[in-house]
Amino acid sequence: MIDFVVLWVDGNDPAWQNEKAKYSPQKTDDSNSPNRYRDWGLMPYWFRAVEKFTPWVRKIHFVTWGHIPAFLNTDNPKINIVRHEDYMPKDVLPTFSSHALEVNLHRIPDLAENFVYFNDDMFILRPMPETAFFKDNLPCTYGGEVPMSFINEVGIWQHAAVNNMGIINKHFDKRTQYALHKSKYISKTYRWQDNIRSALLWKLFPNFFYGFQNLHAPAAYCKSTFEEVWSKEPEILNSTTANRFRQASDLNQWIMLWWQVASGNFAPYNTDNFVSCADEHTVGLLCDIIENQEHDMICINDPESPVDFDRLSETVRNAFQKILPEKSSFEK
Repeated sequence: MIDFVVLWVDGNDPAWQNEKAKYSPQKTDDSNSPNRYRDWGLMPYWFRAVEKFTPWVRKIHFVTWGHIPAFLNTDNPKINIVRHEDYMPKDVLPTFSSHALEVNLHRIPDLAENFVYFNDDMFILRPMPETAFFKDNLPCTYGGEVPMSFINEVGIWQHAAVNNMGIINKHFDKRTQYALHKSKYISKTYRWQDNIRSALLWKLFPNFFYGFQNLHAPAAYCKSTFEEVWSKEPEILNSTTANRFRQASDLNQWIMLWWQVASGNFAPYNTDNFVSCADEHTVGLLCDIIENQEHDMICINDPESPVDFDRLSETVRNAFQKILPEKSSFEK
């Protein structure tokens, strides 16, 4: 039994814009810039892909500030509309921080123990079995060690990644975990180059984990992992939850993912996911990948630089329309 969870926001909603403006910091940065919230009009294809390519999903928990997409058939028994007040502490609302919303996902009513978390820019492109996400009730992910490397300006998510690794190394001894789970950190499932890197890090730097992969892909989680991390680190998680906008002091959802890896509570897997911003230079490649279904999944990030948004979004929608032309039961 596997659930999907997806966070969605309608950045064009005037009521939401007014609410956000009441609390928005004076300075706009990567944590609250407009491109983080604009709607590309792709959610119908997200639901079409789920119905066509992963029909085995038990329930979809659609997390929203309160607005509902006009196309959505809320009578579909597989949909659970989750407003922020349905699972977030009342004293932290309203929140505009994805970090806060993510680290509290385990509080969603009727959430299955095994679930997959999606951002609203992550899409399935071809049929995927349940075993692509869970094997023997273990979440599937890549477990090789990947040292952190930051290029150019360091933003909010990079700070969160460093904070996450500090927590991981506080609770897990690398030597002990390699002794217990070496076959998961260095596995024939991965590329040989990746295994060489992990083996060298294990031999040359055995005292601490130096980083895990930032997948930017749908992530498989056990609800009990969230509960365990909250029991160990309530102070920093409460602080993250209380921040209305993303802050450099936050943790993010990767603390849960990396906790699963560091603890050995995962099944080695190579996630087939393509990640790119959509801009004038990349849109052709993205459309080719979508139309030819070249990967299991794709993550389409908003570009930081100005673009012809209307034209780009229409181009990407047309690509999805070619592989998912029929309405799903999730649409009116």
